[in-house]
Amino acid sequence: MSRAPKTDDDTPAEPACAPAVKGQSIEAIAQGIAIAILEKRLPPGTWLREEALGRVYGVSRTKVRAALLMLSKDRLIEMIPDKGAFVSKPTVQEAREVFAVRRILEAEVVRLFIAKAGPADYAALEQHIAMEHQAARRSTGMREELLGDFHVALAKATGNATLTELVHELVARSALIAMLYQSSNDPHCSTDEHADFLRLCRQGDAPAAVASMTGHLERIEASLQLDTGPPGRPMDLVKALLA
Repeated sequence: MSRAPKTDDDTPAEPACAPAVKGQSIEAIAQGIAIAILEKRLPPGTWLREEALGRVYGVSRTKVRAALLMLSKDRLIEMIPDKGAFVSKPTVQEAREVFAVRRILEAEVVRLFIAKAGPADYAALEQHIAMEHQAARRSTGMREELLGDFHVALAKATGNATLTELVHELVARSALIAMLYQSSNDPHCSTDEHADFLRLCRQGDAPAAVASMTGHLERIEASLQLDTGPPGRPMDLVKALLA
């Protein structure tokens, strides 16, 4: 039987999920764990113990296992035979590949968006940017998730479901990468760049909008400490988040 990862005080780590309503569905459990990961409450390398998650969500280990399998398809977690499920720890090579692919895909997203978007699409994205500003002022844990959601919302507005799924997966993996490689990205800067980008889209200037998006993603990648590599050990779990 595998042993629980230890924290500095030699106590087993517990999942740092937000308090949950008991008896949730598999989809709700998967969403709750994903949000905890994206909000940096479940660091890369964290062992997601099925029995502990079952206690948090008040469900059987069978339901927990099904939720973890859902998350593994999005590459948010890694299922290791005979060991269990762990929050993914992307390598430096993976990190560079994710951002390289994002630049290619999101350039096409931008072109499709400008060709297809209507007033309602622009209004929805402007509202999203306003939410980003509000979250940044409050310094809430939601701001990183909102910044990523902007890219997903942009892809969704193109009407291409497959493209949206790919962007969603890459954005989620980018959040893990930012956590693991200690991103110095300023949320205020990202929100301002989103606003400038959307202004170019409204003007119908596709080349400028593509260049804006590409530069935005390049700056985010440059904020990562990829040359020094990740910390030498997984970050400890904050048990207070179980309260």
